[in-house]
Amino acid sequence: MIRVAVLIDGGFFLKRYPSLYGRQRPADEAAKDMHAMARKHIDRKRNEVLYRILFYDCPPLCKKVHQPVSGKSLDFAKTDQAIFRNSFHNNLRSLRKVALRLGHIADGKGWQFGDDATKDLLTGQRLQAQMTDLDFRYDMRQKGVDIKIGIDIASLAIKKMVEKIVLVSGDADFVPAAKLARREGIDFVLDPMWNHIQPGLNEHIDGLMSTCPKPRISQR
Repeated sequence: MIRVAVLIDGGFFLKRYPSLYGRQRPADEAAKDMHAMARKHIDRKRNEVLYRILFYDCPPLCKKVHQPVSGKSLDFAKTDQAIFRNSFHNNLRSLRKVALRLGHIADGKGWQFGDDATKDLLTGQRLQAQMTDLDFRYDMRQKGVDIKIGIDIASLAIKKMVEKIVLVSGDADFVPAAKLARREGIDFVLDPMWNHIQPGLNEHIDGLMSTCPKPRISQR
């Protein structure tokens, strides 16, 4: 019997999800799609069994701020993104063999120009006085997710809790943990959800496999 753990970088999954599944579906459907995608990595013919699906993410930022141009109040807890994220997490908690591993959001406590707005300013296409609230993004970053993934890979490998690890991610930061797992005899598979990966990453994994719907046009 080959025990398989599927580790999913939640931020990466949710970013790729709408383009691969056609649209941003309701939270309960997205959770079921994630569960089905993970379980497709279990090959019954090879006597594989699912140990657990570990989903790594952060709860949304819940605070009130004033928008940078209009000065209007914005409650992040009531945004579509926050409502979806909280509902999605609650749905994951009810799924069989799924463990939700949460980091936290680091609040930068300020607004920053978006990439497009910065480019427009630097090239002189627009003046600062012409900017709107939509040209800004609030400074917030995920913290604690990557380290949790790394620690869990190491723990699963060293304690011999599984024989195979599937990582759903597009981040090359996993390489040191992958090397450790492979030295411990773990079959390490990367699922980039059809995203382009650097050719050099192939030497640090044992397999490359995406189980979500394949995009019609190759995406990078």
